[in-house]
Amino acid sequence: MPQPPGPVPAPLDGPGVDVTDARELLVGYLAWYRAALLRKIAGLSDERLRAPVEPLGWSPLGLVQHLGWVERRWMRWGFAGEQLVAYPEGGDAEEWGIPAARSTEEVMAAYRVEVAAADALVAAAGLDDRARTGGRFPSPDQAPSLGRILFHLLQEYARHVGQLDVARELIDGTTGE
Repeated sequence: MPQPPGPVPAPLDGPGVDVTDARELLVGYLAWYRAALLRKIAGLSDERLRAPVEPLGWSPLGLVQHLGWVERRWMRWGFAGEQLVAYPEGGDAEEWGIPAARSTEEVMAAYRVEVAAADALVAAAGLDDRARTGGRFPSPDQAPSLGRILFHLLQEYARHVGQLDVARELIDGTTGE
């Protein structure tokens, strides 16, 4: 069959076009957005990673740090019901700000720890499994399913990776998918 004239559309992002399983789609897209986050900061100097982007007011590394906290709150404190620090003492300023004494590698390592913990929780549970109580959710009627939590994480990443597109373009003109 002949191809229509014009440019060939780019392949879809995330899982393959033949994937129909809800779990595989959720986990696949979450993995794709996590990788997109890292692609969008690739090649930035340490100085540019750490410098707030105006007029946005946050740095690319601050966004990575924030997403580490988001993973922690929704998966470990939320889904697993772990008793842990879910918000930094200094609020948003500490969650998004990178102190000079904290290295880029420390921020990235903390992010990777939260992603690995989240992945382990997801691997051991079904989408219909409800979050444990005692952490983020005080009672069973407030505890969402893992599927609901993964949808929330997916929208967090989609929104923030889109914001990072804007930040990266402001920093050095780089645009992405």
